[in-house]
Amino acid sequence: MLNTVKRYSNSFSFTGFEANALPYDYTASIECLETPLKPLHGGGIILNPELNMGLKGWQAFGDAKIEQRELAGNKFVAVHARNRPTDSISQKLYLQQETLYSFSAWIQVSEGNEAVAAVFKSGTGFKHGGAVVAESKCWSMLKGGFTSDATGPAELYFESKNTSIEIWVDSISLQPFTTEEWASHQDQNIKKVRKAKVRIQAIDKQGNPLSNATITIQQNKPGFPIGCAINKNILTNTPYQKWFTSRFTVTTFEDEMKWYSTEVSPGHEDYTSADALLSFAKQHNIAVRGHNVLWDDPKYQPGWLYSLSPAELSNAVHKRIVSVMSRYKGQLIAWDVVNENLHFSFFESKLGDQATPNFYRLAHAVDWSVPLFLNEYNTIEDSRDGAATPAKYLQKLRQIQGLTRNAKMGIGLESHFGTPNLAYMRASLDTLGATGLPIWLTELDVLSGPNQAKYLEQILMEAYSHPKVDGIVIWAAWKPQGCYRMCLTDNNFNSLATGTVVDNLLRQWRSRAVSGLTDTRGFFEATLFHGDYEINITHPSSSAHSFVVISTNASLQSPLTFQVSVL
Repeated sequence: MLNTVKRYSNSFSFTGFEANALPYDYTASIECLETPLKPLHGGGIILNPELNMGLKGWQAFGDAKIEQRELAGNKFVAVHARNRPTDSISQKLYLQQETLYSFSAWIQVSEGNEAVAAVFKSGTGFKHGGAVVAESKCWSMLKGGFTSDATGPAELYFESKNTSIEIWVDSISLQPFTTEEWASHQDQNIKKVRKAKVRIQAIDKQGNPLSNATITIQQNKPGFPIGCAINKNILTNTPYQKWFTSRFTVTTFEDEMKWYSTEVSPGHEDYTSADALLSFAKQHNIAVRGHNVLWDDPKYQPGWLYSLSPAELSNAVHKRIVSVMSRYKGQLIAWDVVNENLHFSFFESKLGDQATPNFYRLAHAVDWSVPLFLNEYNTIEDSRDGAATPAKYLQKLRQIQGLTRNAKMGIGLESHFGTPNLAYMRASLDTLGATGLPIWLTELDVLSGPNQAKYLEQILMEAYSHPKVDGIVIWAAWKPQGCYRMCLTDNNFNSLATGTVVDNLLRQWRSRAVSGLTDTRGFFEATLFHGDYEINITHPSSSAHSFVVISTNASLQSPLTFQVSVL
């Protein structure tokens, strides 16, 4: 029997960790501050990062004029007289091939709020290091990164489309990391945030410790949710069912819950396929994410929606939100309420700028029990997409929260990758993670190509090891004619290279069966991945006992201790 369970939960700040390699600084700020913080990594390879040595190391880029200024004791560089978006300041650098660079800077503009981006120009082209929506009268942190594909000279500069504004820059940092150092950050983080030390003490009925008791620990379920999308093909395909249920703990329905699937003609709702998939998931103890309530892309609407007047569309949307969310309330772990709202505006164009916040307000009224996600692509995949940068995502999130203050919100990152930019991905997760909201990679796949499996492994490692990521769903629902962009198996459910990557990582991120004897004080200690475990205890003086330990999924600096009475 289980007598007592003591859980120790200490706060942990992810601002870099001690390792043999140079630590990475996970710090990110999403607040607009009166004074910029110190540059990360002491500025790294940037010369004069705090502008305390005048303009040493910096020069005008294009036709801009630059000058050092000082406010409240803080020195910075101001760029004015800009005629082109790229007119700014620059610093010449020397980059190393296959090196990952973490970049950050603090930006202010002279008036309003404007997107400002950092760009690195080299002999092989341009690398977009990241962007921020900068404000006047306070400083905003831009955090990004890139991987250099060649050794040689390069030049950092900033750009903003609005040439009438001044750009102010301070606390600039560019820190290089080798691939080995980058991997060491991942390994260290997995140990810190995905594993915990467990201590079990066996005692007799008088409370005396039992030495030489045999302890066996078997993991039943991993604590970190990793899943894969499914579709209705799984309902009638036994090999598909066996392959899926033996691997994953969470799923999303590829199409079956979307509006164009459930209401092909107005007023005639059909949830048959979604109901059947949900029943299948429940039968196998698979958690389900609701996907999606609304999709802002005009291409993916029920056909009858296009001819509606604004008033009719508003009524139809209201009915849709209430219908699907009330039907599945209490049966899902999350909702993707609006899909791809940063790239498309089908509903806003007809119902006004406050359409999306209003959708979330209604969604919260219908189902307040689970997080409501804003689901978007290219926020961590592509630094060149100015429409969906972390800053733009946060801007939309604040707009929604302004009207839905009590709603549980979540950050949904579709994660449709080409060639991954791991430094940018990590920096973007840092920035989004500063919200404290749950973050999921919701539709992870990689474009087909010779490096597809390699890239998938890199992305999965980066996501799983990041302290702010709460779950991953792979977008590889099987269809006989092929998957959306990436399959994990062939049509006989034999693993492809991508599937082998997933299988290997799933094994790597599970605890193997552990057994041993308690010491003279009755203790047995093990380090385990977060998850649900069955623990068996035997001792010559008594019969066998077993119990289940449910994961706390928390980062623990002290052992999770269980005291077990063996009668």
